[in-house]
Amino acid sequence: MRLSPTLEALRVYPFVRLTQAKNERLARGEQVVDFGIGEPREETPAFIRAALADAIEPMSTYPSADGLPELREAIAAWAGRRFGAALDPDTELVPTLGSKEAIFHLAQIVGPGRVALTVPGYPVPERGALFAGREVVEAPLEAERGFLPDLDALPVGDLGLLWLNYPNNPTAATVTAEFLERAATLAREHDFVLASDEAYSEIYFGPDPPVSALSLVDRTNVVAFNTLSKRSSMPGYRSGFAAGDRQIVAALKRYRPNVGVAPQEFVQRAAAAAWRDEEHVDAVRDVYRAKRDVVLPAFEAMGMRHAGGDASFFLWLTLPEGELSSEAFASRLLDRGVLVAPGAYFGDAGEGYARVALVPTLDECRRAAELLVA
Repeated sequence: MRLSPTLEALRVYPFVRLTQAKNERLARGEQVVDFGIGEPREETPAFIRAALADAIEPMSTYPSADGLPELREAIAAWAGRRFGAALDPDTELVPTLGSKEAIFHLAQIVGPGRVALTVPGYPVPERGALFAGREVVEAPLEAERGFLPDLDALPVGDLGLLWLNYPNNPTAATVTAEFLERAATLAREHDFVLASDEAYSEIYFGPDPPVSALSLVDRTNVVAFNTLSKRSSMPGYRSGFAAGDRQIVAALKRYRPNVGVAPQEFVQRAAAAAWRDEEHVDAVRDVYRAKRDVVLPAFEAMGMRHAGGDASFFLWLTLPEGELSSEAFASRLLDRGVLVAPGAYFGDAGEGYARVALVPTLDECRRAAELLVA
């Protein structure tokens, strides 16, 4: 049987390889503290779980691709409080099944033209572009520029889509409002779409909260994506949104019924409750800060250094002096019982680094610190 040549050409999804390596150790009875995959493991707040249970009805119908009005209104109100963005809940946003599926599908909706991706980076935008038959061009992130792409080096003449991701996965870097404004101006001047993946916007450790493309005065040619997975510890609920340019949102609404990705209505009602509350987000942020305070000194004692920013729940660590391969280094750490993601998993530009996802429990972080300094 013949398969899609795009599928056959892809390497195994990197985080699948991490899981396989961990499972081999677990099968031998070894214990592993897993900092590899960025999957939140904190308990979903009780009031959100209660809202989900209350929303389950005896008769279930297909959910609308446009999403429930109450969820759209809750998201728009949150964006107004958080970013000062005045979003029309009927025309400028659409709820999504998490943000991953919408990020993957965007290259099938907007274009034509090449798709520019920041590297090192989250692999989903690239894979979505490849399945859409689009040519991919890399925009390197270098420490000397604060892990921001060089906008002047972009092939704007034949670009259809530019992906930005701030707070950044894997570097934890943040972006300024001025940088987003310049990128949006380029998008309008050259008629490509600026897509901003902002999944980690609510996890930060510095005094200033990260900015958003939604705060731009002119959101023409701009679309932003966010999710409750990190903010509200709801990865299994698969609830997010896309918002921005009315034409892009209208195109998403036309496309989505074809692929059956409308979130379940009982999840949407729970999501509305989550977007209305900020107290639980403050608590989530405090937990990640406590984990960071435990883990980072242990890695630094090994000769590593956090080279990235102060947002997201990731640490982007330089390898100890003399280490040439991030995969080989990660393998040796795994022998100690600590799993991290090799920087090379995020593209060639990630070599020389390791990514640490602060997702184990605080007690597991303390155990990992003991293993690292032993």
